[in-house]
Amino acid sequence: MGRIGVVIVDGVGYRNFILSDFIRTLQNENNEIIIFSGLKESIYNFPESSAIKIIELAIFREKKVTWIFRKMKELAHLQRNKHYFAIADNLRSGYPKNNNLRAFITKLLIKFTSRFNSENIISIANSLQTLSYKNDNVVRKYFLALKENKPDVLFFTHQRPPYLAPLDYAAKKLGIKTCSFIFSWDNLPSKGRMAAPFDSFLVWSELMKEELEYFYPETKNKPVNVVGTPQFEPYVLTEYESSKEQFLERFKIDENLKTICYSCGDVSTSKNDGLYIETIAQAIIRGNIQPVNLIVRTSPAEDGSRFKKIKNQFPFIIWNFPHWEITREDHPEPWSQRVPFKDDVTDLRALLEYCDLNVNMCSTMGLDFMIFDKPVINSVFGNGENGLNNDQKYLRYAHYQRVVESGAVAIAKDKEELIEAINYSLENPKSRLNEQQELLKIQIGKPLKDTSLRIVEGLRKLS
Repeated sequence: MGRIGVVIVDGVGYRNFILSDFIRTLQNENNEIIIFSGLKESIYNFPESSAIKIIELAIFREKKVTWIFRKMKELAHLQRNKHYFAIADNLRSGYPKNNNLRAFITKLLIKFTSRFNSENIISIANSLQTLSYKNDNVVRKYFLALKENKPDVLFFTHQRPPYLAPLDYAAKKLGIKTCSFIFSWDNLPSKGRMAAPFDSFLVWSELMKEELEYFYPETKNKPVNVVGTPQFEPYVLTEYESSKEQFLERFKIDENLKTICYSCGDVSTSKNDGLYIETIAQAIIRGNIQPVNLIVRTSPAEDGSRFKKIKNQFPFIIWNFPHWEITREDHPEPWSQRVPFKDDVTDLRALLEYCDLNVNMCSTMGLDFMIFDKPVINSVFGNGENGLNNDQKYLRYAHYQRVVESGAVAIAKDKEELIEAINYSLENPKSRLNEQQELLKIQIGKPLKDTSLRIVEGLRKLS
């Protein structure tokens, strides 16, 4: 392939493409690797002999006019696809609740795009957005960095962050082919417009390819390769394996009891996590479920401080705070600068392999546990009328509605249903195994083994 530029934008991208087999696979094929990093250069620990070049990207900060045209593009995309419940929900929740200037402009754009939202309008908005930043000093730096290093392909490991658009623009000006990986299973049927009109795409599955071509009709004429996702590849790499004994020692587990893992979302979408943890803990105390170990893994996007009261109230709960550290707070999206350490991937893999049951609120973590044939329960008590954060709405999001309809997970809409589902799942751990395996085939699309090799082969086709 030659020279490949890899754009790492955040901590999850670092985990997926640096802590997987991707870089090693690129090196094994004698490719020259340049990492254009939205993270600080100091986080990379490649040996000097690797000869991997790292360029720390200057932080691009949008001017108001750039934001206006980007917002117009995103809102037009949402308006165009609001027959999807998740997109309509995001459109509703994003409606401004105050009256400052930005809110006023947003309201005008919502009104405008409710009538004018064709692909042609979106293309015009994208062109105006490009014109607004093309002479920006940071964009000039991007242009010079690409011109000096001139990769054959510039590979974006994420398609959404808005500060990727200037980098894609600079690459196109220099005749460099761009390719983007579709980051997550929910990004297409529930999120706003991707950052830029990339030249080609790598996707998880045939399902995701169909979604890409539906939401972005122009991609029907662009190369789209199905490769799986490196998100799960560490689970088949020996370097992240640990023994049952190591797991028991690491988490101070009672080996005579089964283990439930509650995995949290972040506070923006999973506000009821504390209630669900407390419900399980109280059920253990009262003997409503058999004696078990309870481990709580918090979201990597948070520091876990919102659970301080529960931590004090139930000292028997075992807590796993992901080993991710903020590397830079001076950033438009500081949460994106949380970076994982290798030992956290080892911890996560051990939880997946040795816990007996997972409970979460409609999280991707359900797929992680299914890979290890573990039963999954989704706790969703909030219905929009009972005073709780409405998390039942996520059951209607297209990507998760498919999970529910598959029968691969148990749904618990109140405390009694959650306790009943826990008892049943602990006694019948394989009851949904066939449904889980079918769901994984549809969502992930390819075997975990050799995921990075398929990604490299997909990039080779482009070069």
